[in-house]
Amino acid sequence: MTVPIARPPWTTLGKRLESTLRKALFDFEMLKDVSKLAIALSGGKDSLTLLFLLKAIAGRGFPELELYAIHVSGEYSCGAGVNESYLQAICNELDVHFLTRQSHQKLETLECYSCSRERRRLIFDAAKSVGASTIAFGHHRDDHSQTVLMNLLHKAEFAGNLPKIHMQEYGVTLIRPLIYIAEQDIRTFAQQQGFARITCRCPVGQHSMRKQTDQLLREIEALFPNARENIAKAGLLYGSQKAAKP
Repeated sequence: MTVPIARPPWTTLGKRLESTLRKALFDFEMLKDVSKLAIALSGGKDSLTLLFLLKAIAGRGFPELELYAIHVSGEYSCGAGVNESYLQAICNELDVHFLTRQSHQKLETLECYSCSRERRRLIFDAAKSVGASTIAFGHHRDDHSQTVLMNLLHKAEFAGNLPKIHMQEYGVTLIRPLIYIAEQDIRTFAQQQGFARITCRCPVGQHSMRKQTDQLLREIEALFPNARENIAKAGLLYGSQKAAKP
């Protein structure tokens, strides 16, 4: 199977994304004492960008990393639109271990909170089974901005996605190396490198609070063009440290 593989030498955008990812890894000491790293791999643009960039920096200014990509399959999983053999072929080409787990969500009981908790538990358990206690998620700057706004408006709490958080309950550390990177840059990179595709088929997710918050941000940007970037920066500088959930 022929699959798109993004690797150096990069385009101008690729160089900027790698540099920005390196800054996040450095600023928050995300890879300190890490030799095995798990990556939550849905197969969408965000998680594949994360996989390609982490593979590219391993051994180049950072330690060599033993990478484990973990994919949660299932009819209503975030990666339901991706063929597992496609992801397996990418991981084979990159020399990355590929693990799969099965989600059992059903349409009649489907809702975001329980689905997220199940997916998180499956990923954490799979990572720990291979001795990888640090797990990278593909949450980017725009995810962080949305979370800040949702928490502020819904709970009167100024908190976003923490770049690095130890999940005491699960015995793992969660990192978000794309925390500085805008979603549009990831989308353009995926299109340039040939791995952009629709992966989410969740009927609930298409109308979720996060989707509505994204639309609200678009409306705010009509008045304040830098709204996403500024909200994200403020969340990292002044936000609560209570936001421990992925």
